[in-house]
Amino acid sequence: MNNPNFDFLVIGGGSAGYAAARTAHSEGLRVAVVDGAAELGGLCILRGCMPSKTLIESADRSLVIRRASEFGLHATVHGVDLAAIRARKRTLIADFAGYRQGQLQDGRFTLHRGCASFLDAHTLEVSPIDGGAPFQLSARAFCITTGSEAHVPPIPGLKEAGHWTSDDILDAAELPESFAILGGGAIALEMAHYLEGVGKKVTLIQRNSQFLTGLDPECSRVIQEAYQKRGIDCHLGSRIHRISSTGGMKQVEFLSGGQEHRLVVAEILTALGRQPSVGGLGLDAAGVTLSGKKVFVHATQQTSQPHIFAAGDVCSPLDVVHVAIQQGEICARNAARLLRGEAASEETDYRLLLFGVFSHPQVAAVGLSEAELSRRNVPCVSGTYPFNDHGKSMCMGETDGFVKVLAHRHSGEILGATCVGPHATELIHEIVVAMHHHSTVQDFMLIPHYHPTLAEIWTYPAEECAGQLQPGRHLQV
Repeated sequence: MNNPNFDFLVIGGGSAGYAAARTAHSEGLRVAVVDGAAELGGLCILRGCMPSKTLIESADRSLVIRRASEFGLHATVHGVDLAAIRARKRTLIADFAGYRQGQLQDGRFTLHRGCASFLDAHTLEVSPIDGGAPFQLSARAFCITTGSEAHVPPIPGLKEAGHWTSDDILDAAELPESFAILGGGAIALEMAHYLEGVGKKVTLIQRNSQFLTGLDPECSRVIQEAYQKRGIDCHLGSRIHRISSTGGMKQVEFLSGGQEHRLVVAEILTALGRQPSVGGLGLDAAGVTLSGKKVFVHATQQTSQPHIFAAGDVCSPLDVVHVAIQQGEICARNAARLLRGEAASEETDYRLLLFGVFSHPQVAAVGLSEAELSRRNVPCVSGTYPFNDHGKSMCMGETDGFVKVLAHRHSGEILGATCVGPHATELIHEIVVAMHHHSTVQDFMLIPHYHPTLAEIWTYPAEECAGQLQPGRHLQV
């Protein structure tokens, strides 16, 4: 093409987009970022990971105070100051967002504040968010990192009755007294934990037969029992018939457990996952195809157009920040290779795919599940150990849950792990490091673990796996 404006143009300035832009700059490319959001920073900082974990920290502290008498302490929660919780969250998020905004505006690349749409495979039209006249930009390579948005299902009456999404929860200074949460994934479980933690009545209505679809079904059982102890009603395997508004309240009519239910609550929270933000991008004009609702990408993060890459929620098999950053970096390095006349050879490795949920108890998993190993015909062994028989967790009074390790039956290499329990999102990293180095359960058992710690619980399932190993050829996973 003739005289393109840039070598590499990134659409979206969130975690994936910034990672792609800074990496492309380090590769010596002329880089631009186009971001049409009302505020710079991206989903994770503004409306996802960071604000939700800030609020959840308040819920965690509330649960500790509630249980003070178990530890010989006299303490009670004397009310919840939601405005103060929001103010703390806003202060932290402003700091995080300000830092990211500074990174995007520090001169390494050109930043355009506007909404982008492909006119063809090498040209964008940008409509400035300040209402200015649209203009065109061209580039030799592109990276689509427009993220995701809340998915709102077509449930009869939902639109008319009105509802909240996690965006509303995360910046609310006041909360209604009762919620029906539709969904059973990470967002639903985390928001249920927060809302109940600050004293609201919560009911979870999940279509699937388990929470956290795709994880070990035992995770769902642990969460359900723990939540029900707290007074959170859990309905699994449900089918919602309709939603209506009556007398300022919301009514949800649904089938669960073979029985019809009518639930009246002050508000409904839809937490049924997120969907890629691809509206208005003009992907057809660029020749970029979709796979379902997501942008189709090869392992090299290239779309159906080799010079157009994608990263993050818009294309990822798992919508989590560390994967989005990894993908963004690979996009940039592969684009640089492509522009040098080389093959875009680097591929995203999902062997250490990591997932965490900041519920209470927390849930975390890495690698392949038992079901996936079975589908791939990989011979494996498993070992589990409960927190209710572990010294440190018993001292802490945090005994819900378990750890599980999966290993290759012949070589003993660790292939996956699950943790449900106290600080699960931290504990899982011990297995991540072991898997990064292709550790076997035999190797893992030789690593010293201080006693008493939560981390030493991993040694028990590792020992159980080691006792089941059978000599034989190590099959590639």
